[in-house]
Amino acid sequence: MTSGLWELVLKGIWTTVQLLFFSSLVAGAVSFVVGVARTHRLWIVRFLAGFYTEVFRGTSALIMIFWVYFVLPLAFGWQLVPMWAGTLALGLTYGAYGSEIVRGALNSVDPAQKEGGIALSFTPWQRMRLILLPQAVPEMIPPFSNLLIELLKGTALVSVIGMGDLTFSANLVRLALQQSAEIYTYVLLIYFVIAFLLTRVMRGLEKKLKAGVGKAPQHGVGAHELKRAETTGVGGAVS
Repeated sequence: MTSGLWELVLKGIWTTVQLLFFSSLVAGAVSFVVGVARTHRLWIVRFLAGFYTEVFRGTSALIMIFWVYFVLPLAFGWQLVPMWAGTLALGLTYGAYGSEIVRGALNSVDPAQKEGGIALSFTPWQRMRLILLPQAVPEMIPPFSNLLIELLKGTALVSVIGMGDLTFSANLVRLALQQSAEIYTYVLLIYFVIAFLLTRVMRGLEKKLKAGVGKAPQHGVGAHELKRAETTGVGGAVS
């Protein structure tokens, strides 16, 4: 490929990274707000949060992008540029999936922990901030890592509204060179590299968070000794 075509691909990669970053911020915020609302003591709050989750999980992300970009301006007069239309559509869609991750992690915390917070006269917000979230967040990281990879692959959908992301740029290069196999192989490798880097970052974050709540394996203790300690109750202490 010529330098000009490589520059087009690099611009597409940068656009994809930007879209991934902004849409993941929206999805993360939606995940925690809606996920926490799914555990609220008021039924109306749980109902509204559940309604949102079911609607956005049950609709196509591609159609949502079309709706935000083409229908929203007609209905409300808000014309969004492709970047923000894609960010909003993907963030709201994948945030619905993320909210179930948050809800499940919060519900997995030992009920005794919640009861302890009530016994200490903590407010609901204090129980959430000081007891539930510190224990639940480390458990959210592996499924959130998978969701982030799915979001990365979902960014390719914005090419249908003419946004110059990696997929759109690669298609232009393919039309210019008439080399489908070579171009799309490059694109597959680029998506794989980005996904691999994201996975490594999320694994590092998971280890750091679990170490903060005492869930990391002890240094100097092998897998065999840890397993023996779990099953027999002996052999886990290290001098």
